[in-house]
Amino acid sequence: MESFLPMLNAIDSFLWGVPLITLLVGTGILLTVRLSLIQVVHLPRALGLILKAKNRGAGDISSFKALCVALAATIGTGNIVGVATAVKVGGPGAIFWMWMAAFFGMATKYAEGLLAVKYRTTDERGEIAGGPMYYIRRGMGEKYRPMAGFFAAATVLVAFFGIGTFPQVNAIVDSVELSFGVPRLVTDLALTALIAAITIGGLRSIAEVASRIIPFMAVLYIVICAGIILMHIGELPAAIALILDSAFTGTAAAGGFAGSTVMMAMQNGIARGVFSNESGLGSAPIAAAAAKTKEPAEQGLISMTGTFIDTIIICSMTGLVLVLTGAWHGDTAGAAMTGAAFSSLYGSIGGALLTVSLALFAFTTILGWNYYGERAMLYLAGVRAILPYRLVFIALIACGAFLKLEAIWVLADIVNGLMAIPNLIALIALSGIVVHETRHYLEKVRRGARMKK
Repeated sequence: MESFLPMLNAIDSFLWGVPLITLLVGTGILLTVRLSLIQVVHLPRALGLILKAKNRGAGDISSFKALCVALAATIGTGNIVGVATAVKVGGPGAIFWMWMAAFFGMATKYAEGLLAVKYRTTDERGEIAGGPMYYIRRGMGEKYRPMAGFFAAATVLVAFFGIGTFPQVNAIVDSVELSFGVPRLVTDLALTALIAAITIGGLRSIAEVASRIIPFMAVLYIVICAGIILMHIGELPAAIALILDSAFTGTAAAGGFAGSTVMMAMQNGIARGVFSNESGLGSAPIAAAAAKTKEPAEQGLISMTGTFIDTIIICSMTGLVLVLTGAWHGDTAGAAMTGAAFSSLYGSIGGALLTVSLALFAFTTILGWNYYGERAMLYLAGVRAILPYRLVFIALIACGAFLKLEAIWVLADIVNGLMAIPNLIALIALSGIVVHETRHYLEKVRRGARMKK
């Protein structure tokens, strides 16, 4: 496979270049305009619904647990490694473009959550089945069935060979071995056993674990980063000014940093932002569909907060820490760069804190993508395929620590991009439905508010 690497790299660079980034951001801009800045006007309501949603209606899990499953997949190593990579290559300006991707991505994520609930159905066991493959087929019509199948197949491949397995397993075993000296095999066996115990239990088991781990790990990481930001609080205005200036002028730095153009900052910031929050990729609506709710728009609002939490809060914390500590123009890259920033305040403990954060982030990503792949396999082959899928997934986790074929990572990147294309086409085609459902919901909210008065 390695002999195909140059060709795969060329395809990857093209796919994740101007065409797909334009489609991703363009879809977000379209939805932002058509929904009258819903990510700004109704963000307070959305944040309030996370814990206050009534959870009445068809569904398998609460709206909060559905959000946690989605966050389990999105809050991953990209929040640490991805941000550091973007800043290293694109300079501090990449953070601004990451914010832009998240801002418009919130409107995209809203539409995904809304459509997921509106067009969901039930499988042979009476459990909820939903996501892009269902709103493509049921919303756009049967003639688009091949496009729905293409999306589902791409999702399974990403779960097996991309985001869901190898990168996350390698991140966990590498960081644990480096920080605590635990052999790779021991960590891999323990991880495999834990994943098997959780995933065999299906959605409710995954949701239960995610709802407990996600709040803890998010708060832990925010507190760690907040300590560093507070130590440099006097430098914060200058750091933000550098981010804004670099976004439009480009930045060059010492320490082996060759330089950054505006285009590099834009491309890396947007790409890393999308990779992290997955807005437009079509993964999160698979979890959103399972929420207990009668209102598609309500779950859309809750889904929207996932991008806000993942990128606007957590990725921003990483980016600010890298800029404030000066780690971004050092000799390190990726996780090591974030580790250097952590060590500036926490000393030798900084490495351990980074390891714990990476391990938790990667672990929950495995859980989230296991569920996405399972739902996609259900769509393609029915209930009978679920157990074989789970067994294959567990086997891939077991051998993931020892597989490092670069071609596999590039291929996974390509398939990940291919997931987004049919989903984005569907979002554009069904944007009128999204607008109609939103207006209907907001009118009901206004009537309810008037009645209370």
